[in-house]
Amino acid sequence: MDSLLSAAALIIKWNVDPVIFHIGALGIRWYSLLFVSGFIIGWYIFRWFFRNEGLPQSLLDPLLYTLLIGTIVGARLGHCLFYQPDFYLTSWEGFIEIFMPWKGGLASHGGAIALLLAMWWFAAHYGKKYNFDFLWIMDHLCITVAFAGCLIRLGNLFNSEIYGDVTSLPWGFIFERNAETQPKHPTQLYEAISYFILGIILLSLYKKKLPQIKRGSFFGIFMIGCFGMRFLIEYIKEPQVGFEDTMLLNMGQLLSIPFIVAGIAILIFAGKRGVPAAIQKSEHSKKSEPTHYAKALK
Repeated sequence: MDSLLSAAALIIKWNVDPVIFHIGALGIRWYSLLFVSGFIIGWYIFRWFFRNEGLPQSLLDPLLYTLLIGTIVGARLGHCLFYQPDFYLTSWEGFIEIFMPWKGGLASHGGAIALLLAMWWFAAHYGKKYNFDFLWIMDHLCITVAFAGCLIRLGNLFNSEIYGDVTSLPWGFIFERNAETQPKHPTQLYEAISYFILGIILLSLYKKKLPQIKRGSFFGIFMIGCFGMRFLIEYIKEPQVGFEDTMLLNMGQLLSIPFIVAGIAILIFAGKRGVPAAIQKSEHSKKSEPTHYAKALK
């Protein structure tokens, strides 16, 4: 009895306003702040990557724009197509709301697919000139994405959304804004912590083992770790849409499986290919030939 009372005392009653403050009719939300913060932190980490491997800082801005557009568009389309196609594709009202991401509904799997396509374009457009390829950009990007994913899941917590089933564990959250009366698994925190740990592991490998690691390995480890944890945590999540109640695996799990398989394949490919993870200096980045004037002085 005493243990039950002590567990109940630790239950967190969560009733945080998702809006931080208003500017006129515009509400600044915790989710938006954390979402944007992920891109800002990623920009600074990439600046360090570029300095460490000799790439020009001028590439950072087009990289940021490509990431922003690809992630937002892909995450919105992913939610509309994977989770609620019956609403968004069967009426003009729903179709118009596809272009209104502020009304809610972003799917991480859709964002991941669009991000892959966006980075493929970026590597094809800039890679040849600066001697990097798609796997090089993804190796570096996945480290920043891990930290960004952590912040986005914290944003979900502030929105009181995407949480788990009823739990008797002492750290359960009662999401009062949704009229919940029973403690639920704070799966947003579970994912945020797992993404943060994954980011720390990848960043440590980069700092300490970069010369030994093969290109594509960071990306493969990220895919297995990120979507493997996502697959497991989905077991204790509440269904996001009604049709998931009748499925053996929910939509999040079904969408995670191809990413896990791809991660394993990428690791195998990286080991067989054997290309170093660090960028190889191209001819234009090598020490330049002395000018005729310099030769004449010798």
